Amino acid sequence: MPADRPESIEKIVARFQKAADPKRRYEQLLWFAKKLDPLPEECKTPENKVPGCVSQVFVIADLVDGKVVYQADSDAQITKGLVALLIKALSGLTPGEIVDLSPDFIKDTQLDVSLTPSRANGFYNIFKTMQQKAQALLDGAAPAALLN
Repeated sequence: MPADRPESIEKIVARFQKAADPKRRYEQLLWFAKKLDPLPEECKTPENKVPGCVSQVFVIADLVDGKVVYQADSDAQITKGLVALLIKALSGLTPGEIVDLSPDFIKDTQLDVSLTPSRANGFYNIFKTMQQKAQALLDGAAPAALLN
């Protein structure tokens, strides 16, 4: 395990590694999905939609006291669980920490082997979108400019 990974990510990786079989991992994802705060309807815009996902996934990011705070939603429970997991892992980190993060932690959760190829691909697309939003914050983009 990379020592430079944020603790929030290490906790999630450890939690999923304890779930030995795919069914338990899906149960964990559904638990995360239930914990996700709803995203306001006005945020469900084409600018906030994650490209390359079979499901509808929307992600927004704000900078609060130098840390990124994400909100998101999806119309599919498993995907909602994936995005909730990423929010738990990434919210509270600085934009730089998020931009520099390698997606190898996704493999370490062993979720990529449990998911269908399209969902695993979607998981990476959600992560990449979250990184792009962090990069926009890092670039000092005003919240209005983040929509582009």
